[in-house]
Amino acid sequence: MSAKPRLAARVAPVLSVVIPVFNEEAGLPALFARLYPALDALQRSYECIFVDDGSVDRSVALLREMFQHRPAQTRLVILRGNFGQHAAILAGFERARGDFVVTLDADLQNPPEEIANLLAAHDAGHDYVGTIRQQRQDSWWRKQASAAMNAIRERISGIRMADQGCMLRGYSREVVDAINRSREVTTFLPALGALYALRATEIPVRHEERHAGTSKYSLYRLIRLNFDLMTGFSLVPLQLFSMAGIVVSLLSFLFVVFLTVRRFLVGPEAEGVFTLFAIVFLMIGIVLFGIGLLGEYIGRIYLQVRNRPRYVIQAVVEEPAAGDSP
Repeated sequence: MSAKPRLAARVAPVLSVVIPVFNEEAGLPALFARLYPALDALQRSYECIFVDDGSVDRSVALLREMFQHRPAQTRLVILRGNFGQHAAILAGFERARGDFVVTLDADLQNPPEEIANLLAAHDAGHDYVGTIRQQRQDSWWRKQASAAMNAIRERISGIRMADQGCMLRGYSREVVDAINRSREVTTFLPALGALYALRATEIPVRHEERHAGTSKYSLYRLIRLNFDLMTGFSLVPLQLFSMAGIVVSLLSFLFVVFLTVRRFLVGPEAEGVFTLFAIVFLMIGIVLFGIGLLGEYIGRIYLQVRNRPRYVIQAVVEEPAAGDSP
């Protein structure tokens, strides 16, 4: 007698919302209070995938409590350590089952109510929906740094994103599957989404002040993120430096010729020694910058060849699929 067939697995929802969490204990209750009503109002099936990225406060406890209240719409992935925001989102992508996947920060700077606008853009036929923050609630220096890096990144990589720092974005199932197949150790997910999309768009969204806590991105981490972005998607920095080296070498040769001719015409001179020192120091600075740039690319190769996992999961909390053993 044949064995009884297993029941079908859980039905895939229309929408998956992936939310990385790192020490957001103070803001999670407010997030829950706004997120679930906003998603309920869509009248679409959905799941919220919270990925805890090594929190040391009560974030995991609050997430488990939320799962008890909303087990059908809530899934929790707990990472074994702090692997970074993008690694946490990748962990959520690999478990997202929705036809449309939205990423959302847990700090409420991007209102959950804006998810409806992203879903509308997807319904209109777009497979990747970027966002542009309106009236950003950030410091002046952060806005200026973001604008400068957006301009540099677009020129270097050719990837157009008006606001690369906004993580409220929507990805179609095809784009998410393509990202999941990427084996890069360090990567920038919005850029990958824009790279793999066929019908990308960007829409304006509201931006609010952080509800609680402080930003997890220091100036150093922002600089590191932009280095990863530029070196991970283009060889232009290396090519520009190579061309700069050729120009500097040519100018140096011409300058040596000029000094040689001047020595024969004018005789020995000592007045220009400090000018020569300044030029030498400038050349040394350019060389050191080039070595650092080359080191960025070599470092990426080093990380890749080690082939370590991008994240390690400690536990997954979710409602069992139909037919699963209790």
